[in-house]
Amino acid sequence: MQMVTAAEMAAIDRATAEEAGVSFGDLMEHAGAAVARFAQRQFRRARRIVVVCGTGNNGGDGFVAARHLAQAGLSVDVIVLGDPGKAQGSAADAFKKLQATRALPFAVTSVEQVQALRTKLQEADLLIDAVLGTGFKPPMRELAVAVRDLLREVKTPVLSVDLPSGWDADSREQTSPDAFRSDAVITFTAPKPAHLFGHLTAGHFGPLVVAPIGTPETLVRSEEDLTWTGASARIVEPLRPMDSNKGMYGHVLMVGGAAGKPGAPSMSSLAALRMGAGLVTAAVAKSIQQTVALVTPELMTTALEEAEGGALSVANVAPERLKALLKKITVLAIGPGLGTDGETPEMVQRLIAQTQLPVVLDADGLNAFKGQAELLDGAKRTLVLTPHPGEMATLLGITTKEVQADRLNLARRFATEHQVHLVLKGWRTLVAHPDGSVAVNTTGNPGMAKGGSGDILTGIVAAMLAQFPKDVAMAIEAAVYLHGLAADLAVQRRDERTLLATDTVAHLSNALRYCVCDEDGLTWVCGVRRRGRPWFPSGEESRA
Repeated sequence: MQMVTAAEMAAIDRATAEEAGVSFGDLMEHAGAAVARFAQRQFRRARRIVVVCGTGNNGGDGFVAARHLAQAGLSVDVIVLGDPGKAQGSAADAFKKLQATRALPFAVTSVEQVQALRTKLQEADLLIDAVLGTGFKPPMRELAVAVRDLLREVKTPVLSVDLPSGWDADSREQTSPDAFRSDAVITFTAPKPAHLFGHLTAGHFGPLVVAPIGTPETLVRSEEDLTWTGASARIVEPLRPMDSNKGMYGHVLMVGGAAGKPGAPSMSSLAALRMGAGLVTAAVAKSIQQTVALVTPELMTTALEEAEGGALSVANVAPERLKALLKKITVLAIGPGLGTDGETPEMVQRLIAQTQLPVVLDADGLNAFKGQAELLDGAKRTLVLTPHPGEMATLLGITTKEVQADRLNLARRFATEHQVHLVLKGWRTLVAHPDGSVAVNTTGNPGMAKGGSGDILTGIVAAMLAQFPKDVAMAIEAAVYLHGLAADLAVQRRDERTLLATDTVAHLSNALRYCVCDEDGLTWVCGVRRRGRPWFPSGEESRA
């Protein structure tokens, strides 16, 4: 699933009409019908619906949705901001068809008329925002501003068509203070920058879905080279062969755990096992080996020599010792609980230099290359880096603020220059690849802002590489997506403050069984789909 800009989306619609023979009117009909189906499925007890429409194509989608909802027997009021006679093309045709139903629209042409709508909006079970879509550029006009302000004062759930009105489709900002309030969003064909980078809904898990409306996939073209991590989750959908054995799914060696730091390598190793690696061995300081071994009986351990002060010794990477350590290993993960004292950084650098195994480098494994990023070269092997912004700043010798100011370009540039796969964690984690492509992740929640979350991700990424060595990019993207999804599933019935990193591991099974597409063919880019159950905004389950 590619991300496309507003201009690219317009070009795709034109190509769909010219090359695929699907007219603009058909696209609008399919879009509006998808809105109506989504509204009925997700707000099943909504009987009184108000559709607020502009006079452009977004309003046209709203006219079609209103017609379908009225034909389904629901009570539908249609409010048109401005003179509906100004609607053109497909939107005008949709308005004419709407007039033939019982959902008779009425026009609002003044701020005073908007204010008079308060009671109607409060008494509705659902509001559909079809005022402004992907073609919008700020600022909003007076009538739209008045509706926006009124919606902020009522508690009725809002379903946005394409985008919350007033949100620039090409924006890559997390918020848009001037946009309409929204509880759920349905867009069409492909996500736009705002869908992947913005937090469009009021709650953490408001749905953001993409509906197919007839555009062939081959016509969805973009110069941005940005995709969505969730599309790669299909890599785990096929069942394993019935004659599977552990040797088919790799052997991960987790190198970490200096003296006094058993937690991080324990969590990473547990995550790798739970994610499906055939075998996992934790290589940790001798003084904590027994503690780490107790995390689960399936985990194997090996002791690493300690230097003075409990730091790991460079003796661990002496040729004969290293040969024994890496025997039959297929993926190497380095970093959790490693520390940076004494000889540890040198040990890490020598370890990576002396093997061509796929490597996942995290935490203090990355810090071992502080100011020496030129030593990280993935041209002849798979090298995956998973820094948070602070670790990325340390690696590059810049500030965290500088990293955050230009995340996308920085990640893409580093990945291509060093030929590595870079997972830059944070709001909308980015997965940048050596070929310059970047995937944006939309799963995860604030409950993950807790020690151990990064260690869990290290284990998941390593396990995915062990199982899918020929599909490296997809494996990494799926790992990032599933990690966040497991955390989202974990907080569905608990407060996010109570989430532990290991709770995420416990929900990996549910994440692996989750399907991003629902019964209507909608792709859930954000939000957690509940099979057989509607989604409700926080506090609205009793009314919608």
